[in-house]
Amino acid sequence: MEAGQGCFVVGLRVEELSSFLEEQIKKYEKSIDTFDTGRVVTVGDGIARIHGLMKAMSGELLEFPGGIYGMALNLEENSIGCVMLGPDSEIKEGDEVKSTGRIVEVPVGEELLGRVVNALGQPIDGRGPLNARKFRPVEAPAPGIIQRKPVDTPLQTGIKAIDSMIPIGRGQRELLIGDRQTGKTAVAVDAIINQKNENVICIYVAIGQKASSVARLVETLKKYGAMEYTTVVAANAGELAALQYIAPYAGCAMGEEFMYNSRDVLIVYDDLSKHAIAYRAISLLLRRPPGREAFPGDVFYLHSRLLERSARLNEELGGGSMTALPIVETLAGDVSAYIPTNVISITDGQIYFETELFFSGIRPAINAGLSVSRVGGAAQIKAMKEVAGRLRLELAQYRELSAFARFGSDLDKETRERLSRGERIIEVLKQGQFEPMPVENQVIIIYALINGYLEDIPIEDLKRFEKEFLGYMSSKHPEIGKSIKETGELKDGIKQRLGKAITDFKKGFKTKTSGN
Repeated sequence: MEAGQGCFVVGLRVEELSSFLEEQIKKYEKSIDTFDTGRVVTVGDGIARIHGLMKAMSGELLEFPGGIYGMALNLEENSIGCVMLGPDSEIKEGDEVKSTGRIVEVPVGEELLGRVVNALGQPIDGRGPLNARKFRPVEAPAPGIIQRKPVDTPLQTGIKAIDSMIPIGRGQRELLIGDRQTGKTAVAVDAIINQKNENVICIYVAIGQKASSVARLVETLKKYGAMEYTTVVAANAGELAALQYIAPYAGCAMGEEFMYNSRDVLIVYDDLSKHAIAYRAISLLLRRPPGREAFPGDVFYLHSRLLERSARLNEELGGGSMTALPIVETLAGDVSAYIPTNVISITDGQIYFETELFFSGIRPAINAGLSVSRVGGAAQIKAMKEVAGRLRLELAQYRELSAFARFGSDLDKETRERLSRGERIIEVLKQGQFEPMPVENQVIIIYALINGYLEDIPIEDLKRFEKEFLGYMSSKHPEIGKSIKETGELKDGIKQRLGKAITDFKKGFKTKTSGN
């Protein structure tokens, strides 16, 4: 009896085992993991030359031993030129390199807002991982003409000289160009700060800058509450040229995610001169033939394929936009150099910063005569268009007359009046750093300026008058600013009330010279 029971138990186990095996055999699928591999031939200066990898794509991510990655750039007949995206000190000749089948991509989405990341989208602010759920390739085709719509919505920078004379629209590319230390970055940062209540996502790309400068900028954005809606992409001066090359494309990919989700984006590239220099260094190390100023022949395409990705999308695609403020540094005001002329021809307008104006105390140091916006009045509210229409003409007349006035002491009354008016325009357009002004306040003060209400205010009192007057308007007549903001127009009734408010305020304003 005992023996029979034992056989029965054994029999049960055998049956279970055979059915389990049968199930596993049915489920078994033959799969082989294949990798396209190559070998390092030479490595150094952040460049690796690889033999093999016959199926590699341009811009593909390649994996080296030790978890280090590179990006394929030169696809030659017998080898691949690859730029390293990490330290090459541990890479040696003969090491195996694997293809990943993926183009270089970066994390995108809401998780990046308020963060500082490197060119690969990895956080460098010490606040832990991003936990991003989406990725986008750094290189992507620009929207076609059919996918775009005309630029017709203003992007308010909060800077009087720009919003009145050189307006920027959502989806535009407006170049900030000038010598170093003339306030280009300051204007871009003010524009970011001014988007606080405008529902605009901001991305600041720092290329080849000192880490201390970037840290200062981040602290400034935090101080003014702008980091909440801003992502900073930093490829500092001490980093590899390849990372400085990728950084603006990475920032652009992050912006595109919002643009294609019906959001408005402002992206600052600071600056594309250093970006071109980083690309030149990579190209020369990859043995690409040098051309003018040692830049390779495709340096125009380098920036055009980046800036063309900024657009205002049509309603079918959600109507989102990405506005670009590229910055280019000139040497001794030479805008005819290779990179400045390239970027000028790609963008929809330029804002010129002059060293002479900067050091004479006119800040922002914008040359209104040379600066231009190819979108123009389409990117202004009606009220601003109305009050600022004569501003640029009168400023140009002042500059012309002031040049002649230097040589003559006996000036007629009309010339003296025009010169006085021009001086007042310049004084009113001056603006301190980190002090962006709401558009309704800009309209109010420019209205007072253009309509002659400030003619009897001494120039040295104008800034104080402006500050006190705008404070008076917000406390005593808030409905005027509210009407301008909501309707975008200066209606007749509002004009009359504004004129009366200016007259009433002037009665109680005391100037330094007269004491009354």
